[in-house]
Amino acid sequence: MFDIQVRKQIDPWLDKIAGVLARLGVRPNAITWFGLCVGLGASLSIALGGFTIGFVLIAINRLCDGLDGCVARHTGKTDLGGFLDIALDMIFYASIPFGFALVNQSNALPAAYLLFSFFGSGTSFLAFAIITSKRGVVADNAGKKSFFYSTGLIEGTETAVFLLLICLIPSHFATCAWIFGTLCWFTTAIRIRIATVEFSEV
Repeated sequence: MFDIQVRKQIDPWLDKIAGVLARLGVRPNAITWFGLCVGLGASLSIALGGFTIGFVLIAINRLCDGLDGCVARHTGKTDLGGFLDIALDMIFYASIPFGFALVNQSNALPAAYLLFSFFGSGTSFLAFAIITSKRGVVADNAGKKSFFYSTGLIEGTETAVFLLLICLIPSHFATCAWIFGTLCWFTTAIRIRIATVEFSEV
C-alpha cells in the first residue's frame, strides 16, 4: 500500500550507494544471493531464540532487496536478475514464519496460516505479472522493475515492517500472524477482483 511512496523517499539514497557498489564491480545477483543468505540466517537466529539478531539480519536482507535492483540499473538488467529477485524473496519470506514455528511449538498453527496467506498473496502477484507481461504491459508506478508490480493492501513495505515487528514482540507472534495473514487474503481478493475486470474477454 505504501511501496510507491516509500520507494520515492529511499531510492535516491539507495541509488547513491548502488553507484559506488557498481563502480567497485559488485554484481546485483551477488547482492541478491547475499541477501538470501542473510535472510536465512535471520530465520535460524529466530529458531534459536535470537530475535534481536533476527531483527538486524531481516533489516539487512531488506536493504539488499532494495540495492540489487538499483545496482542493476547501473550495470544493466538481466532476466536472471529479475527471476532471482522475486524467487529468492519468496524463499526468504517463507523462512521467517518457519523460524517462529521452530522456536515455539505453539506458533506452529499461526505460522502455517501465515505461510498459507503468503502463498495466496504471492501467487496472485506473480500470476498478475505473467498475464500483464503476456499482454505487453510493462510500465507501472513502482519504479523500473523486471515485472509488472501490482499494488495491494499488503506489499513489500508492510511485509518488511511486519517481519521486523514480530522480532520485537515475539511473544505476540500468534496474534500478529493471524491479523497479517488475514490482511494478505484481503490483498489476494483485491487482485483477483482486479484481474476479473481487466482480464475478462469481451
